[in-house]
Amino acid sequence: MNMKEYIDEAESALLHTYNRYQIVWDRGDGMYMYDIEGKKYLDFVAGIAVFALGYNNKAYNDALKAQIDKVIHTSNYYYNIPAIEAAKKLKSISGMDRVFFTNSGAEAIEGALKAARKYAFLRDGHTDHEIIAMNRSFHGRTMGALSVTGNAHYREAFEPLIGNIRFADFNDFESVKEQVTDKTCAIIFETVQGEGGIYPATEEFLKNVRSLCDEKDILLILDEIQCGMGRTGYMYAWQKYGIKPDIMASAKAIGCGVPVGAFMMTERVAGRSLTSGDHGTTYGGNPLACAAISKVIDLFEELDVLNNVRETGAYMYKRLEELAARHDCITAHRGAGLMQGLECSVPVGEIINRAVERGLLLINAGTSIIRFIPPLIASKQDVDNMVKILDDCF
Repeated sequence: MNMKEYIDEAESALLHTYNRYQIVWDRGDGMYMYDIEGKKYLDFVAGIAVFALGYNNKAYNDALKAQIDKVIHTSNYYYNIPAIEAAKKLKSISGMDRVFFTNSGAEAIEGALKAARKYAFLRDGHTDHEIIAMNRSFHGRTMGALSVTGNAHYREAFEPLIGNIRFADFNDFESVKEQVTDKTCAIIFETVQGEGGIYPATEEFLKNVRSLCDEKDILLILDEIQCGMGRTGYMYAWQKYGIKPDIMASAKAIGCGVPVGAFMMTERVAGRSLTSGDHGTTYGGNPLACAAISKVIDLFEELDVLNNVRETGAYMYKRLEELAARHDCITAHRGAGLMQGLECSVPVGEIINRAVERGLLLINAGTSIIRFIPPLIASKQDVDNMVKILDDCF
């Protein structure tokens, strides 16, 4: 079948919840994707910040093939070696103490919210605790994750959601303090807001919220699903600031393409929250997914990914600043590492479509922001190639 025939088949079979680009993929290699007609695209999307190692990494592929030949799934009634090894490595790179494997980022958020509420319940026996989330935030599409997503447009058709959620303004500590009551059990936010427009948390905001949580026995939950696993130049974005969350959600690049996520917590929270029977998953922590995590973490070290993110990220920041100076419709530029955004005075959909036509993959964050989240192996030459195409599109 040709491209159009495949797309027509998809539209007759799949639930239409995505407005997809008119592309059918065949394969990927390094920084490039190829459609079924052989057209080559420079990828600055990475499957929405998932393919940190780029496409067709032989060592990664071989690790998954080897695990497939052993066993893919066992359920959590038993132990498996890949899960044990992956948990140990995640603890090492994150500094957290306990790991629960999920199948996605949204599931990681669900588990984190449950852990926070169970912690508060065991502390005082009440079931009316409140959680503070941030405006402009995005945490996922499941009911709990949607409840703490700070965009009414995402929530309104599915209400009532879980109750007792209050919203504050990101990077505005006074706004957070105003929402705190004696029922507050947790504060949740992305260390770098992604869908909301690529807004990094300030050091002052992070440290002030951490101190507030310590003072009032409130749990700090950080969502590092998109900004974690090296994307800002640190394994987890909060590590730059010398603070630590009580609970953290991770996914996307953690498995580099295999659907997997995790939520992690400190020993203090683990010992006073979820216990046997409180939470579960059939597929979470299966040997295949955990073999992927384990190999990804090894390859991050072998390929010196963090240093590449810092160097290439700084270079991309410089080049995007130059681009912004040439085009009046670019009104702001922000981000960290290889997670950056250009805000425009016009809707960016047409610009992104022009880029796709020219063989460059980009995505938006809202209607006015172009988001840059390439594989973490991106080089300065890749950045130059991207900027040249994008300059033409503007």
